[in-house]
Order: sequence, then C-alpha cells, then structure tokens
Amino acid sequence: MALNVLVVDDSSVTRMMIIKTLKMAGLPIGETFQAGNGQEGLDQLEENWIDIALVDINMPVMNGEEMIEKVRENPEWQAMPIIVVSTEGSQTRIERLLQKGVKFIHKPFAAETVREVISEITGIDHEPTESETDF
Repeated sequence: MALNVLVVDDSSVTRMMIIKTLKMAGLPIGETFQAGNGQEGLDQLEENWIDIALVDINMPVMNGEEMIEKVRENPEWQAMPIIVVSTEGSQTRIERLLQKGVKFIHKPFAAETVREVISEITGIDHEPTESETDF
C-alpha cells in the first residue's frame, strides 16, 4: 500500500528535502502534496486523499498547531497520522502537540528517523535500500 503524503512547510526548500528524504527512506510513497501554510494544508486535505501529513509549526497565515487542531476536529481526518517536523524548542508547546496525538521530529533530521517514525505510526515497513543490503 503506497502512502499519499502531505508536506506542509512555509519553506519550499524544506518541503523538497522532506519529499526527497521520504523517497530515499525506502517507504512506499504514492503521491506527495505540498502546502506553504496550514490553510493551504487544509485545502489539500479537502481536495486529495492523504494518508499521512508532515507539518511544520511556525508558518504564516495559519500555523501548524492551528492546522492540527482543525484536522483533529474534523471526523473525516481526525485519525490521520501527523508528524510535526520543526525546530520548535518549547517543551510546553511540544507536549501540547503530543497530547493531540502527533509525533515530533526535530529539524534537522536524519532519513532513518523519518523512516522509523512513519513505520511506527503506519505499521508499514520500508524496503531495504541498496546500502542496507550491501555487506
């Protein structure tokens, strides 16, 4: 089963890095969708089937925390796995987000961390990469 992924970050460079990391991680990635803020993320959810979202916190228009609140309020999306990918350092804010059922990955991140967290929350294993099968 391929995962349709939504990447929400106000930096287009960061969005591309996350998408590249997902593809390199050996996970079964289907379509990838992008949004530059929380409102655009909600718009993408309205228009597309999304299996998992990777969301930044500090963005203009609507931040990631506000987006997560709206996702959790919507019966169609409330069970969707969300991973916060952020430089956020406030432990209070991180705890508040974790209580909303999200996972948290600090930027900068390693591909292995992204792969492990996605595998953990979706139950989908990755395909070994060439470097993992070389002896």
